[in-house]
Amino acid sequence: MIILVDLDDVLADFDGGFYKEWKRRHPDKFIVPPDKRTKFYLREEMPDEYKDLITEIIITEGFIESLPEIEGGKQAIYQMEEMGYNVFICTSPFRNYKYCVTEKYKWVEIHLGKDWVNKLILTNDKTLVNGNYLIDDKPEITGCVIPRWEHILYDRSYNRHIKEKRRLNWNNWKEIISPNNK
Repeated sequence: MIILVDLDDVLADFDGGFYKEWKRRHPDKFIVPPDKRTKFYLREEMPDEYKDLITEIIITEGFIESLPEIEGGKQAIYQMEEMGYNVFICTSPFRNYKYCVTEKYKWVEIHLGKDWVNKLILTNDKTLVNGNYLIDDKPEITGCVIPRWEHILYDRSYNRHIKEKRRLNWNNWKEIISPNNK
């Protein structure tokens, strides 16, 4: 069984890192807190006058590399491998990728180990990647082909309106991924 796991806001706490940096740079500017977000893209959730400020943070050198881990994610993917699953990190780079691509590799090496760098897939079209499951926080995954994997939502406030897909967090993943629950 092949399990594809997204990086941002599934293993790496993109929102946590962003909000911490936002508060540091713009303490006087209110933004919607992570647990109240209803849109996947930060730029769509915030006032138009904040869009350049948001972009400035997420494309800053060191931002991706410094993201904290989401609790339980590393342990879950290690356990998946121990159970015999083939696990790969499947993530999309930003359009402004100057630091993003390199830093995603660095993040994986720092937090998951050097062996996981060889299990990192960067693509703008996840539908082209073969697997049984894709664990991803993005509510809808689109691309060139009908994917062969089942999209399992990693639970976030901005994807809770999706009712027809299974969802997991790192506390219940074994119940969701079990071959008996497909």
